Amino acid sequence: MRRTRAIRYVRLGLDNLLLHKLRSLLTMLGLVFGVGSVIAMLSVGEGASRQALDQIRKLGSNNIIIGSVKPSQAASQSGRARMDIYGITYADAQRIAETFSTVRTLVPVKSARQEMRYGDRTYEGRMVGTTADWFRIFQREVLAGRVLNADDVERRRNAVVLTEHGARQLLAARHTVGEFIRVGGNLFEVVGIVRNAEAAGGSVTMPDLYIDAYIPITVARERFGDVDAQRRAGSRSMELVELRQLVLEVDATERVEETAKAVEYLLKRTHRREDFVVSIPLALLRQAEQTRRTFNIVLGSIACISLLVGGIGIMNIMLASVTERTREIGIRRAIGARKGQIVGQFLIETVVLSTVGGLFGVGLGMAIPMAITAFSGMPTFVTTWGVLLSLGISVGIGLVFGIYPAFRAASLDPIVALRHE
Repeated sequence: MRRTRAIRYVRLGLDNLLLHKLRSLLTMLGLVFGVGSVIAMLSVGEGASRQALDQIRKLGSNNIIIGSVKPSQAASQSGRARMDIYGITYADAQRIAETFSTVRTLVPVKSARQEMRYGDRTYEGRMVGTTADWFRIFQREVLAGRVLNADDVERRRNAVVLTEHGARQLLAARHTVGEFIRVGGNLFEVVGIVRNAEAAGGSVTMPDLYIDAYIPITVARERFGDVDAQRRAGSRSMELVELRQLVLEVDATERVEETAKAVEYLLKRTHRREDFVVSIPLALLRQAEQTRRTFNIVLGSIACISLLVGGIGIMNIMLASVTERTREIGIRRAIGARKGQIVGQFLIETVVLSTVGGLFGVGLGMAIPMAITAFSGMPTFVTTWGVLLSLGISVGIGLVFGIYPAFRAASLDPIVALRHE
């Protein structure tokens, strides 16, 4: 019985709304754009946050990354030629390996710009000397051949793994794996090609971003040394940096932060200047997740203002409807309708209005992120909770803003209402 009565009220509400199609449509527009903007803004924020979080996860939650940083006042020699000495040293790597039992793997990294030649093609690229463990910790998609292995490092083989960007610049469309390229006065065999690291949003930077080639660290140290010479405006500057980076893999996630603090303390004791920086991907991940939550709250709050405006529009229209239907309300009260039934009728109309507007808004909100991704390439992600939250707020606003007009309609005096023209 109650179900039949509820269905009858819903049909009556729909009939009343359809009597004024244009007015109902204009009333719903506030909720349509409000719900659409909430979903679209949350989708853009979620997409950007997920991209940043994904890049941080690729750095590894068990890793500590120590990078060499040139201090503002580097030690130098006077004259046209100067030598800047700073950064992580081989002694630092050995000291850390001997001191910390929590460090499971230690990966040293050297890097320098070198001129690479293949036939008549010349390209100055950034080469990295590292170990086979690098490709285990930071997995890169292998496009052809293989990556460096322990045998390459131990036997000091002139093996080189090009990145996709480096291969395009140097080898173009020619056969790649098995070819030989010249770096300085040495020939290196191309044993594989891997995909480049992707750039992340914000301050997140992958350790091998913009790399063109990988070689064994033993070969890099033997062939190219630790000094990087640069010529600028007639002067020659040289930098002595033994290791550009040192990647530590800790045996357990819960020990990462305490190990990082201890490593930083050890380095501060042995370095007179702050020529290094310690990054903890796990801490960055937690910070990024907190930022994402805050960002979503701010975006959602701003977009909810549109929903509030839509709710005010619903209240305005329903108050006008009460005035227009005063005589109808009087007739229904005169033939026995209770106040609760009048309230229920008007509330059903507002809920139907807000629900239909919310559903159209959901469609708009899902279309906008797709258009943003298609035209700008910006990652977006529509979340289920965002859609349900927006639709729920829309229905709730319709219910809240419809209460006052509903009770106002129910409180009309039947005799006064019947006299209304």
